[in-house]
Amino acid sequence: MTRPTKIMLFLCNWGPHAAFLSLQDDKRDIPEEVLMLRVPCTGRVDRSLLIKAFAMGADGVALVGCAPGTCRYGTGTRTAARNAHDTGKILDLMGIGQERLRAATFLPDQADGLLTFLHVFSDDIRKMGPTTITSLATAPAADDPATLPRDEVARLIATYDIHACQDCGKCSSACPLALVGKPFSARGIATAVINHDLYQSGVQENVWSCLTCGLCYQRCPSAVNFPAFIKDLRHLYRQQSIQGDEAHGGFLHSLMRSMASSEMVPNRWRNLPQDLQIDQRSPVLFYGGCAPYFDIFFGKHLDVQTEKILFDGIRLLNFFDVSPRLLTDERCCGHDLLWSGEQKHFGQVARLNVERLNSLGITTMITTCPECYMTFKTTYPDQGLELNFEVLHLYDFLEREIDRGAVEFAALDQAVTFQDSCRLCRLEDRAELPRQLLNRLQPTGFTEMRESGSAAMCCGNTAWMGCDAYSKAMQVKRLQQARETGAELLVTACPKCQIHLRCAMQDPFRGDELQMEMLDLTSVIAKTIRWK
Repeated sequence: MTRPTKIMLFLCNWGPHAAFLSLQDDKRDIPEEVLMLRVPCTGRVDRSLLIKAFAMGADGVALVGCAPGTCRYGTGTRTAARNAHDTGKILDLMGIGQERLRAATFLPDQADGLLTFLHVFSDDIRKMGPTTITSLATAPAADDPATLPRDEVARLIATYDIHACQDCGKCSSACPLALVGKPFSARGIATAVINHDLYQSGVQENVWSCLTCGLCYQRCPSAVNFPAFIKDLRHLYRQQSIQGDEAHGGFLHSLMRSMASSEMVPNRWRNLPQDLQIDQRSPVLFYGGCAPYFDIFFGKHLDVQTEKILFDGIRLLNFFDVSPRLLTDERCCGHDLLWSGEQKHFGQVARLNVERLNSLGITTMITTCPECYMTFKTTYPDQGLELNFEVLHLYDFLEREIDRGAVEFAALDQAVTFQDSCRLCRLEDRAELPRQLLNRLQPTGFTEMRESGSAAMCCGNTAWMGCDAYSKAMQVKRLQQARETGAELLVTACPKCQIHLRCAMQDPFRGDELQMEMLDLTSVIAKTIRWK
């Protein structure tokens, strides 16, 4: 039996709320599926709140504010319209449809118009029916957090040999968060876990702040896999409803949780340039990842174009006579869900991915995203999820094909430096792979930063958790290191590095001090490769 539809109405406290009160006072027939939430200004209802409403079960969302020119705060009406437009584009990518989100404006004396709007929207939502997002219950909070499962804590301590973390402190001397001044200590977390002091606020903050970048693991003489330990400890926290600070209002986490809904059918690859050659019967699948969502969410403020990395990746496959298959209903790989402690949602996303991908009959899946690569290549098998095809990073494919062919590279009239991806260079131990390709290029110069390769500094955030002033300090430090090399172009290997470093470049107090051109290595190769 189809459940009744639900509509969330975000209603501005000023003009439209007065109109809504008139409808209530006159006992007019407001549609029963409408749940009204009064807000100070619709400009305050950002994209994260709009997506979260759908993720929590709304079938339609109405954003109703003041008429143009009447906003008490000046820009609220314009901001609300922009947020609704961006969120609508994301809803289309998710396969939900932007028609489920509707923005409107009303004056206090336009009660009849508001009622007509609500009835028309409610009728439209009833015809569309419930969304394909399944509400996923979270674990209830424990009655007494101080007595949380000691057996689970003991299992984590034994699994990761956490007692060894108390020995030397080399992790703290390498941790980029500690080195920019954050009161953070991997050894301190280990001691708190051993003493079962996990619920002190300072300990919880450090668990959620950890970058899981792998530098501590790389330096640890006892080979304690601290990033994996943090991942599982976050899962333990989530089970007890102890939540971390999700960056950007939890927008990206709401988006990824929605991907765990089996009936959702995303609608990807609609902006594909016409010059790219695609073959939907190809045994080679190109997997894009979340770049299109990033570009919509961050595009206005940061002018990011991470989807261009995907297009350039396909362009390089075409260069070597490979016309890949694309999955129009492609989901998130689940990386950020897993590393932010949401193992249940990750498991659901991963199983849906394995079932869909294994049914395609492909022999190879290629991706440019280091997190997607690690998740499919390593994490899925570690979780007992077997894929019936080979997973390749695009760099592996390029290195193999360049070795085979009569290929050269046009001169690049810039000096370059390189920002490593934590997942590829440390957690997958493949720092040499991008450098093999970098050494084939013809820039005016290539200079490594002071901390590079397996010692490279993280861009400041992982899994969209715990972004704060210390994250910003790390990003500023990294950009300063890049500038110190004399490079004009900062080459990256991960879309998130571009987003985070470009965010730091927006610092209004530093002006041009941090500005650098950035391009992903995939785009640099696509720009310069040619046949001899």
